[in-house]
Order: sequence, then structure tokens, then C-alpha cells
Amino acid sequence: MASNKKDILMPQELSGLRIDAAIHKIFPEYSRGRIQAWIRDGHIKVDGQSLAPKKKIIGGENISIDFQPDDELKQFEAEDMIIEAVYEDDHILVINKPAGLVVHPGAGNWSGTLLNGLLHHFPENKVLARAGIVHRLDKDTSGLMVVSKTEVAQQHLIKQLQNKTVKREYRCIVWGQVWKNGVVKEPIGRHPTVRVKMAVNKIHGKESVTHYEVLERFGHHSYLRCNLETGRTHQIRVHMSHVQAPIVGDPVYGIKKIIPVRELSQDLKDEVFGFPRQALHAIGLGLIHPATNEFMRWDIDLPDDMKKLLELIRAEPNKSPKPFTLSDEDFDGEVIYTNEDLDDVFDDE
Repeated sequence: MASNKKDILMPQELSGLRIDAAIHKIFPEYSRGRIQAWIRDGHIKVDGQSLAPKKKIIGGENISIDFQPDDELKQFEAEDMIIEAVYEDDHILVINKPAGLVVHPGAGNWSGTLLNGLLHHFPENKVLARAGIVHRLDKDTSGLMVVSKTEVAQQHLIKQLQNKTVKREYRCIVWGQVWKNGVVKEPIGRHPTVRVKMAVNKIHGKESVTHYEVLERFGHHSYLRCNLETGRTHQIRVHMSHVQAPIVGDPVYGIKKIIPVRELSQDLKDEVFGFPRQALHAIGLGLIHPATNEFMRWDIDLPDDMKKLLELIRAEPNKSPKPFTLSDEDFDGEVIYTNEDLDDVFDDE
């Protein structure tokens, strides 16, 4: 917006409403809570006076509003960067996030994030919480994300995420031959000893559900489609490691080394062990549009690095590897479970 200040005449038909409720009727893109805070802080005046949010209006008052940016965003700089838009209108923005881009500033990443880029390209988003971001992808996960451009859209999308109606489809390349489609229903929470990691945590974890489908199976790897019912931090990465199918390249939940790999060509060994990130891509996104209430879906292609990895894997002779197990030093993820532990996981979807 060109100016953050606006003067309006209160409509007579809103007579009898509280000040905060009446203003919310006129500007529904801002939550009642935010409007109440602006009233209490003197950023909204009625006939030049600061009044309590609960004060009733009679109609015809002059309302002066000084729209305030999200306080959290004041500490972050707008930065010019390329943002690949897959879809954009007045309400939402759908982007293809590249691997390596952090979504939100945090420890060690206070600049160069998607949020910094949004503040540059969409300065009006500074009045939105987190500049319109409603969900995240890990730094080294690529793919589709939706960003809100109004507070109404933001609240609508958040409610959809809470109600589990947003459709999110992923592709990943994992270690091991996954023989059946399945669903992992295991709660995820903070790792009990390593605070930067997540883990299956049956005591303190939150409900987490991941559906997976085998698209291709190779000698040492499988190519999977994953769909989320929930959206926990590192969910697919944790769940795949939990069922002994860790994602190739995952530096936190993946494999340090695996035996045997004698059957792999040197080119494939170099690629899979040198793959610089988790081979995980958000390939599809579907949601109800906040303004039209129509269902919309977007699909994109795999990124070049995952295409190259798949091509090398497909070129290998499709031999079944000799049976092997992963030791603690081989596996950098969670506890290794026995086949009995996994019986319920590998049922058909």
C-alpha cells in the first residue's frame, strides 16, 4: 500500500457494534486481535480520540487508522532475490522454492531467506504475520509453497492446514527396496537428547501421518510418492528413516555409509554419497482458494539434481542386494526397528 494511514467514515448500518468489531467488518483482512492491539496502542482513533476496543459506535464517526507492520518483521531487511512464481493473484502466491533457500530467518540465517525476498517483492506483506508465510519447507527441500497476500487469505489458509484439507504431494528417493505402499502413523516430537532433531516420540510427540506409494524400485533404492495428512517438522524425513528407508542425501536422518555397495557403479556411488541435500521435492499442492472457494492444484517437475540422480539409478542393473543391516555408525537417524516392529507400517495403503 502507498500509505499506511487511512481515514474512513463509519457507516450508519454498523451502529451498535464495538469499535473493534465494526472496523473488522470494514477491513476483514486484519484479525480482531490485531485491530484491538492497534486501538489500545493509539493507532486507531475515533473522532480524534483513543477509545477502548469495547466502546460502541453510533455511526458517522471519523475513524483514523495507522496500519502497523508485524512487529517481528521490523528486525528483518527486504532483500532482492529471484522468487519463482508458479501462480499469483491478489490473494495468494504459489512459489517453487529451490533447495538451499531458508524460508524464515532464524539462528544462523538472519538474511537471505524467503521472508526477506517477500518483503522486497511484496512490501505490503509487512503488515502480515511472517510476511504471509503459512507453512514451511526445510532449507534443502525444494518445491511448492503457498504464501498469503492478505490477512483474510492467511487466516483461511491456516484454517485449511489445521483442518488437514491442504493436499501436499512429495517425491523422494530413498535407500532400500520398499516393496509395498503404506502409511506411517507415528507421533513426532523433539529428539530426547539431540534438540536440533525430531524423532518418533510416542510420549510427547504430535500426531503425524505420512502416506507413501512405490513408484519405482531399484537394486538399492526406491522412488516414492508421499502425501501428508499432517505437517510436522521434518515429517517425511523422520518417518522414512523410522521404516528403514532413509532419504538419499539427508544429512540428519540419513545414512553415513551402507554395505554392500559393490554392485553400484563408481558414478552412482559418487552421486548418492555426494548428493548435497535430501532428495525430497514438494511436487504437488492443492487447496481451496480463499476468495473463490474453488479447489486449485499445481504440479511441477522434479528439479535437475533429482532428475540426474534418478537417471543414474535407473541405468544400474536392477539387482537385488544381499541382505544387510544398518549399525548405529552406519545410520544417522533414529533407532533401528525389527521387522516385527514394522509389520503394521508396511500394510497396503
